Amino acid sequence: MKIRHSNNQDIEVIMTIIKQAQDYFKSSGIDQWQNNYPNNQVIENDIRLNESYVIEMDEKIVGTYVLSFRNEDTYNTIYDGAWLTNEKYAVVHRIAFDQSIKGKGYSREILNMISSQCIEQTIFSIKIDTHEDNLVMRNMLISNGFELCGTIFLRDGNKRLAYEKRLK
Repeated sequence: MKIRHSNNQDIEVIMTIIKQAQDYFKSSGIDQWQNNYPNNQVIENDIRLNESYVIEMDEKIVGTYVLSFRNEDTYNTIYDGAWLTNEKYAVVHRIAFDQSIKGKGYSREILNMISSQCIEQTIFSIKIDTHEDNLVMRNMLISNGFELCGTIFLRDGNKRLAYEKRLK
């Protein structure tokens, strides 16, 4: 398994993986990643900011995520809890896996690789949020050392559960 920065040639495959996740959410009644989000423009911007990554196995893209070392404005206020730390942090957004690898235990390896990227940048905290109905993601986060910290609200007002993992 290998991680690399995404490029514009990867957008079609990234969007295929995103579409799989959107279809899963819709069929599961989860109101996440609907209404044309994320779309090509969002992914292009992630690539332009050098924050988009793909996960490859046997030279095939099987996952995608955004890793940002910029502060997330929507994380400034947290309700019904508190962040574990107040130090610099990384944020993971738009993490998705091709259905061919879902449920096969790769999430730990992928999250460990993301943790290594953070440590290389001397960042020892990772924050992430997800929809409260996204039980698969919530369980994946908890089983990989993330702690539920509270609730945040996105710019559009949608509620998300906020998680953090300390790396030291």
